[in-house]
Amino acid sequence: MQFLVLGKGKTGSLVAEVARERGHAVSALDVDENLHASALSEATLADVDAVIDFTAPEAAVENMRAVLALGGSIVVGTTGWYERLDEMKSLARQFGGALLYGTNFSIGVQKLFRLTAQLAQLDGYTFTIDETHHVSKLDAPSGTAITLREIIEAARPKSSGGAEVFIASHRLGDAKGEHIVTAVSDVDTLQIRHDAHSRRGFALGAVRGAEWLAHNSGPHDFRDIFDQL
Repeated sequence: MQFLVLGKGKTGSLVAEVARERGHAVSALDVDENLHASALSEATLADVDAVIDFTAPEAAVENMRAVLALGGSIVVGTTGWYERLDEMKSLARQFGGALLYGTNFSIGVQKLFRLTAQLAQLDGYTFTIDETHHVSKLDAPSGTAITLREIIEAARPKSSGGAEVFIASHRLGDAKGEHIVTAVSDVDTLQIRHDAHSRRGFALGAVRGAEWLAHNSGPHDFRDIFDQL
């Protein structure tokens, strides 16, 4: 396949590397080479099977608008833009494009989400989330931590006695990503933890998602399709 990677940061560069390892042709544009999605035209996307975005929230929104308006396919690993999610879903449906979004493209983190949903079913516990990322990460709390909170609060709504889930965010050095879900009761403490050793897991999930998206249309949450990969 032919992929276009938007963003030449650490994760975007690794996405391009993993895609090439899997036999795909890859081109890449950094943010300053694609200001306000100016490089995303019908001509530049003509032979592209999927675009993969690891940029910044505002740039990602502009990129999605451009790609989806042309009926293209885009995988978005960027977080911090989900207040615009309904708009992006509508664009995908309106123009026949394909959108795959997710707060985390690691398969291990997807398993963390499912285990957290099971843990949240326990009565008599209060929940907290700790997340640690590199100092240059723009959003805090992380999209992954927000998803974990949403999973817990969906199982334990405040209307039925569930307490607010506190998130502690830490930004340290070049931390790849750590998330800890803690459940505390009067008698014990339970923890589920995911600690990324490298960004490769995120990159591989994004590339496998792009391979899947090239044969599908409409908007999709990575949480809903990762076990189809």
